[in-house]
Amino acid sequence: MTIRPRLPQEELPASLLLLADPDWAQVKKYLDASSWTVAEESGEIVGVCGLMALDRASAEIMNVAVDPAWQGKGLGKQLIQFAIHEARSQGYDKVIVRTGNSSLNQLGLYQKCGFRMVRIERDYFVNNYPEPIFENGIPCRDQIVLEMAMKE
Repeated sequence: MTIRPRLPQEELPASLLLLADPDWAQVKKYLDASSWTVAEESGEIVGVCGLMALDRASAEIMNVAVDPAWQGKGLGKQLIQFAIHEARSQGYDKVIVRTGNSSLNQLGLYQKCGFRMVRIERDYFVNNYPEPIFENGIPCRDQIVLEMAMKE
């Protein structure tokens, strides 16, 4: 398994990107504006993680996704740690990540990686996605924003 930056002109699998964000219109908003880290096995991309600048001081981790066959093996954590390292080396003061209230595994993962919850954006998914989203038997309504300071 190799964790590496995306190569120039390398296509990211839409099937992976849609695992983390089910609306392609939303994905397109940050796809080209983000730098990407990929997990590659035997020439196949099995995981992705984007990092997008928000301003001079902050960046956002976008679309952490791992192929279902590779989930539970620590790849998501490795991708996030790579993105954090990149953000720190680029001089950002903080990194944020956003996820749904129903994304229980992701909420746990981000906190294990050192992110802290800072706010809830009520009804974000209801107001910004055309179809209802359900995960873990829970309606995904609210967006949870987590943050990590880069200066320790």
